[in-house]
Amino acid sequence: MISAGEFRNGATYEEDGNVYQIVEFQHVKPGKGAAFVRTKIRNVITGAIIDKSYNPSEKFENAFVDRRDMEYSYNDSGLYYFMDKETYEMIPVATADLPENFKFVKENTDVKVLSYKGKVFGIEPQFFVELVITQTDPGFKGNTATNTLKPAILETGAEVRVPLFIEEGEKIRVDTRTGEYMERA
Repeated sequence: MISAGEFRNGATYEEDGNVYQIVEFQHVKPGKGAAFVRTKIRNVITGAIIDKSYNPSEKFENAFVDRRDMEYSYNDSGLYYFMDKETYEMIPVATADLPENFKFVKENTDVKVLSYKGKVFGIEPQFFVELVITQTDPGFKGNTATNTLKPAILETGAEVRVPLFIEEGEKIRVDTRTGEYMERA
């Protein structure tokens, strides 16, 4: 059990059948009235962020989110399969449970699989990935002076904006959190 007075950033707890993670908290002691804890919490299943206030003595059940390193193996008819590297067990995950930034993950890449009580609710790809550009407009010599960007299709099918001097077949580094081009690899 954890009380609202013991909240810390990153702590997870269960309330009304939902699992929440503390994003931000603040202990407030007004001049008049009782103290309270103002929080910004994220529902770990849906990703929704809400603001909520608690009495510091309120108690909640601790929630343990399992974060396992797994390898993305393949997809087949709407299911994506991840292999546990210790037990070699294959875990299927529906397309709806994949985050937007999963489009930067190629087969045989390590990811973190998030689950609560055995139910997978999310995938965390690596922060930076190196991918090959499969389609983009040709680059021209001298196109390095401006900050102009052009669209490029990566080997996973994702589209990113790259500088004009980048050419088809080059390997680039992409930040999966923002979906932005970082540098040549």
